[in-house]
Amino acid sequence: MILPGGIGGFMERRSLALALGLIAIATIRIAATYGVFSFTIDEPGHFACGLEYLSKHVYRYETQHPPLARAAIALPPYLAGVRPLGEENRNLEGRDVILQSRSPNRTLALMRLGILPFFWLACGVVYLWCRRHFAGAVAPLAVALFTLLPPVLAHAGLACTDMALAACLGAAFLSLVLWAESPASSRWKRAAVLGLAAALAALSKFTALLYLPAAAGIALLFYLAAERPGPRKLAGLVRERAATFAFAVLAGALVVWAGYWFSFGKVPAWNIKLPAPEFFDGLLAAQSHNREGHPGYLLGHYSLKGWWYYFPVVLAVKTPIAFLVLLAVGTYACIGKFSRAACRLPLAFSLGILLPAMTSRVDIGVRLILPVYIGFSILAAVGLDRLAHVTEPRPSGSFFLGQAAAVVLLLWTAIAGAVCHPDYLSYFNEFAGSEPARILVDSDLDWGQDTKRLGRRLRQLGVQEVSVMLIEPLTLPLPTEEAIRRFYGLPRIKPVDVSSPGEGWNVLSPTVAKTLGLSFKPWWERMPPTEKVGALWLYRVPAIGAKNKAQSSRRGTESGRR
Repeated sequence: MILPGGIGGFMERRSLALALGLIAIATIRIAATYGVFSFTIDEPGHFACGLEYLSKHVYRYETQHPPLARAAIALPPYLAGVRPLGEENRNLEGRDVILQSRSPNRTLALMRLGILPFFWLACGVVYLWCRRHFAGAVAPLAVALFTLLPPVLAHAGLACTDMALAACLGAAFLSLVLWAESPASSRWKRAAVLGLAAALAALSKFTALLYLPAAAGIALLFYLAAERPGPRKLAGLVRERAATFAFAVLAGALVVWAGYWFSFGKVPAWNIKLPAPEFFDGLLAAQSHNREGHPGYLLGHYSLKGWWYYFPVVLAVKTPIAFLVLLAVGTYACIGKFSRAACRLPLAFSLGILLPAMTSRVDIGVRLILPVYIGFSILAAVGLDRLAHVTEPRPSGSFFLGQAAAVVLLLWTAIAGAVCHPDYLSYFNEFAGSEPARILVDSDLDWGQDTKRLGRRLRQLGVQEVSVMLIEPLTLPLPTEEAIRRFYGLPRIKPVDVSSPGEGWNVLSPTVAKTLGLSFKPWWERMPPTEKVGALWLYRVPAIGAKNKAQSSRRGTESGRR
């Protein structure tokens, strides 16, 4: 019970205002990163596909990802007058459209702005879900925790598909729950919302087609374990909802078809004509990608097939420790003997994402399971409430101790994200130590985001030429020197010699350095960086010592080959 005059009563009355204020603060933090970072590996390709979709009403560049997030990314620049160039390679097309636009930084900011509504939708899902099944006073706590998470802030600020999946998948699962709970009078209306939300999830990323049924199945198991309905009652519930569920499926299929401009044609792999052939072609491409695997890195090892424990490790080092403690407390409370079945739904949702992802052969970052933080934030908010006794004040000896622990854990979570600003993408908690590249690279650490910052730092140092080993898009055919200077601010560049450090400044990407697969120990593993710019390693090799370092490196190379 919430006492009207206490903190719980205040939060109950001002629940929506508090949540909106927290979302506004997070929005400012996200927008503040737009001008700091250069585009990451995936952003140009997504942008190019979205531009093709909007300008030509076709979707042919690459179908492995559905068009929703890509269209949202391209829409603000398209409305500002940016148009395709017509290059065959989508990554080159996207990069060159950005670099050749009137203001590359503005174009990139507009791209990232297109993802912001998905962040707002995700926050809305957290708020509405928590308010319905827990309490109005707990809902702002869940929103606060969700908006304080560095991985959430990072991917809400990038022109990629991951935040769209998190938002739309969360909305689809919540719509499914509301439809299942609804009385007959409102079931058709909620079935329509379910069909729309599920379609948007499918149009955001194909993994939604795996995650949503898995989460629904685990939620059903939790319901059966808690309520123990007999076969007759269960059959009756199915009969009552069968028609509206079929309506939701049909409505969702129509929305998906509309998402592909009502196209109709042949699916190459099946040699048959279907509505939205790009959807089926992309689904087959995604399945093939998972079957073949993807180069991945974990704990110093490199693999094409991944590891079953990859995502638990990722969550352990990419999530603030205080949040993990609150999550444990909240999960324990929600699976307790006397908890309602609805209290276990956030856990069912997050497990429905995590467990299937652990079987995947594509292990390339926390971003692939970003939706888990929606359920986790609700569970952590329940844990915070249990410690602080916001909704159920208890005048006991442990009351003040619990409140103190709640305040410490909340502040710890907030500070963990604040001190790393704007480097939310490369955030690691204290478990990772001082060298997170030993654990993870790629989109968890170095995704190409720090190249502009590198340019600024090299200008401060007065560097005229630098040896670089950077991640895409600089590993693609290089843009013109003018574009390199104009957007990245880099001086003359040349490749790094892996056999020996070049005289002067050398810059390495941890992602490239850790995944080269060399048969010998490279020189950069025998000397510490002079300094770091974001996630990038900078080495300054004096002219006098360059020869000795090169000879030492060559001896190491020859020894490794022997």
